[in-house]
Amino acid sequence: MQTDDTTAVARPWAGSYDPGVPADPQPHPAPSLAHLVQTACRKHADRKAFTCVVPNGMNGSLTFAQVDAMSDAFAVFLHHHCGIRQGARVAVQLPNSLPYPVVAFGVFKAGGVLVNTNPLYTPSEMIHQFTDAGVEVLVICDLFADKLAEVIPRTGIRTVVLAGVPEFFPRIPEAIVRGVQKVWTRSLPPVPQLDVPVLRLREALARGRAVGSDPAPWWRDLGAGDLALLQYTGGTTGVAKGAMLSHGNILANLTQVHAVGRALMSGKDCVLTALPLYHIFAFTCNLMTFFELGARNILVPSPRPVRNIQRAIENYPITWITGVNTLFNGLMNEEWFAAFPPRRLVAAIAGGTALHQAVATRWTMMTDTPIAEGYGLTETSPLVSFNPLSDAARPGTIGIPVPGTDVALVDDDDAPVAMGAPGELIVKGPQVMQGYWNRPEDTAQTIRGGWLFTGDVAVMEEGGFLRIVDRKKDMVLVSGFNVYPNEVEECLAKMPEILEAAVIGIPDPASGEAVRAYVVPNPDVPGAVEALTPEAIVAHCRKHLTGYKVPKSIIIRDALPKSPIGKILRKTLRAEARAQAEQRGRA
Repeated sequence: MQTDDTTAVARPWAGSYDPGVPADPQPHPAPSLAHLVQTACRKHADRKAFTCVVPNGMNGSLTFAQVDAMSDAFAVFLHHHCGIRQGARVAVQLPNSLPYPVVAFGVFKAGGVLVNTNPLYTPSEMIHQFTDAGVEVLVICDLFADKLAEVIPRTGIRTVVLAGVPEFFPRIPEAIVRGVQKVWTRSLPPVPQLDVPVLRLREALARGRAVGSDPAPWWRDLGAGDLALLQYTGGTTGVAKGAMLSHGNILANLTQVHAVGRALMSGKDCVLTALPLYHIFAFTCNLMTFFELGARNILVPSPRPVRNIQRAIENYPITWITGVNTLFNGLMNEEWFAAFPPRRLVAAIAGGTALHQAVATRWTMMTDTPIAEGYGLTETSPLVSFNPLSDAARPGTIGIPVPGTDVALVDDDDAPVAMGAPGELIVKGPQVMQGYWNRPEDTAQTIRGGWLFTGDVAVMEEGGFLRIVDRKKDMVLVSGFNVYPNEVEECLAKMPEILEAAVIGIPDPASGEAVRAYVVPNPDVPGAVEALTPEAIVAHCRKHLTGYKVPKSIIIRDALPKSPIGKILRKTLRAEARAQAEQRGRA
């Protein structure tokens, strides 16, 4: 097919939409996310917008009016005290907590660009992302302040703001939680001396309030084409890249989400947000979707172990849950959940990784509510397809494209494949990113002729339902998080005892996939064979990689399979691993 912007695409899925779902929804009325935030805050001012619940049940809440006022104050602080102007990047490295929406919305109101960052990132991962994005201000959870001494001198960050998980809790619960962090768990490190200003979030808000400015002039002219987020994701090169998501991209995806789910969603909803808000799935589907409706978000700072979610589910009238396969499976294995599943639950939405059919069936039986699987990418804001929350759903598939989205399946020559034949899934729609930040070559490789090439291989069934069958990319998907082999291999290569390394994903019942590393000892290093133990390799990786990227299994070999030109053949290793698994299954 000619993959250009004028290509007419058949939509065999058009007849599979539930009644009332438009094939092409109207554009979102808000010009930007800042406009959306202010409108929602004023419309639902007195309602509770967010409640953060820690494992022992202690909690704090903010109303829409409080979020509006606090995010205004933070925007003023960014503008007047940090020099943030339209398009400047602000990194937010926070777990699910009340500070997150205050800060994120404040960034939008200052005209800035939000750079979501995993709080568990190692210093080397932080340095790469902050330097690549050109971050000027960092808002970081105080539990991870010990990383700052290594990170800040090697970046262009000019101001650091610290926020705590119990921030904005009532005084006594906040004091108790902080006391536990300081004395009992000793998880609150001292703040290092830095050459840039470091202050608490409360102080930043106070400084913003003291100025007394209205931030509206800084965001009033923002439009759909302006950059809203730099959402970092990897690639087959193993280098994390910033997907440029505009205000229009996110707003379009919100419109698409509302088009397919609005009949079951309302401002009376109470959504459980256990997935991290720094991940695009939770950012769009939990934070922005339900905030616009005026619903209440129950924030869980850390869902691991799963019992950390118990008080949030037991103490609040949860109507929606989003999650990955492992979260749903984990919840159903908890006695308290199995005995008393949420009574007001409307539905659950699964994404990030494949939903196992056994898990979906068991969930429906246990909760007497549907669980629908969707599909998306960081590069698509994220939703591409969904399973209808009705009898039209087709379990085992990723559903049909969301309204206003075109998809096609093509072969290696970009020619369309026959119905039912596998082909690479390509996507076109208003939610597709602008490109990769400062990486025109990567952008040109991924977006061609107006189509985003996903690297996922799918088949299309009757009615336009899609089923993922494989991935062209070597990416490993661990509990919904992307792990790119080259990044792990680069880390392994830093060990002098390793001559060669190859990384693949293998099936794992707990996380969907797990990272496996194959390594070859370096004969030129004395004692390499004896020193190169799985324990030593894991210890090395933990110094440089986030936990889910660390190899779960390690195989030491004399050599690795290679092509005639010397390229290590990951596909051969994957085939070997698959054959071994099948053999064990027959034993």
